[in-house]
Amino acid sequence: MNRDPSALEDLCREHTPALFPFLLNLTRNEADTRDLLQELFVSLARHPERLDGVREPRAFLFRSAHNLALDHLRSRASRLRAHEAAGQARADLFNLPANPDDAAHAEALSAALGELPADQRAVVHLKLWEGMTFESIGRTLEISPNTAASRYRYGLEKLRSLLRSLYNQLH
Repeated sequence: MNRDPSALEDLCREHTPALFPFLLNLTRNEADTRDLLQELFVSLARHPERLDGVREPRAFLFRSAHNLALDHLRSRASRLRAHEAAGQARADLFNLPANPDDAAHAEALSAALGELPADQRAVVHLKLWEGMTFESIGRTLEISPNTAASRYRYGLEKLRSLLRSLYNQLH
């Protein structure tokens, strides 16, 4: 990667729109998400050598953001409290539509995502919203593609279970 400061600005401008919802999905807190994004790019500005030899900047940034988010969650006073808060907090992951039914569905999906463990939530987000393959998710999160696939499968099963009543109402 280029060590020119404008290259880092371009990287930030290009990838922040995808990194923000990813981190928000993990932290379930907008202020924490903004802080982690800032921490990520300030760290890269201070240590541009971290980008040397990076062939897939997007995967590198997602992996770095994921690691920062996990460190953040672990450093909270009580890990249990953090996970409970993440599951209960509602994050606006989606642009809420004008149609009240569509808005209710988006809110239900956001709440259901909050019920998933962070590792499953990360994989589901990368697969569904970023369109990554399990191979790419594995490289990004430093897990095997099979682990990524199983976390995705378990995450979807839990989402189906949590959203079944909404589905039944629609049909």
